[in-house]
Amino acid sequence: MPKMKTKSSAKKRFKVTGSGKIKRKHAFKSHILTKKSKKRKLALTHSTLVHPTDEKSVKQQLRLI
Repeated sequence: MPKMKTKSSAKKRFKVTGSGKIKRKHAFKSHILTKKSKKRKLALTHSTLVHPTDEKSVKQQLRLI
């Protein structure tokens, strides 16, 4: 049997931490930034974790489960 391929879109967007959680970047930071406050843009810069309800779906796309 051939190996299962990971979803290319998922592997570009998510990273797995050492403890097995999935890291992601915030949306809404690419364009139309003039109307957004400095505080809002700074908060969007930092990465965060995928919500537990979406974790199973993302892990499946990354072929971790």
